Amino acid sequence: MASQPDPETGGAASPSNSLGIVVERNPPESRLLELGVRSWPKWGCPPGSFPLKFEAEETCYLLRGKVKAFTKGSSDFVEFGAGDLVVIPKGLSCTWEVSVAVDKHYKFDSSDR
Repeated sequence: MASQPDPETGGAASPSNSLGIVVERNPPESRLLELGVRSWPKWGCPPGSFPLKFEAEETCYLLRGKVKAFTKGSSDFVEFGAGDLVVIPKGLSCTWEVSVAVDKHYKFDSSDR
């Protein structure tokens, strides 16, 4: 039986939610260097509620902040924050409830069109 790597230790994560968001908690610096995260553009937002639609897959690394993402009419949500590497699937519509201002590096993968 295959076991799932522990995301708490920087292992790969898989979606465990209906939103399809993958959260890799506290990945090692070597993983961030491999992905080139520090060269990605930056984006930030203050605390608040933000409805979002992802037209392409987004990978982001949160430098600071705390987010709860959920879809309208669903009680399912995903929480992520500072130090997390997050992959958001193409086509997802969700609302970000930001409780701590977000500062993140991000990139979009449009190759899956």
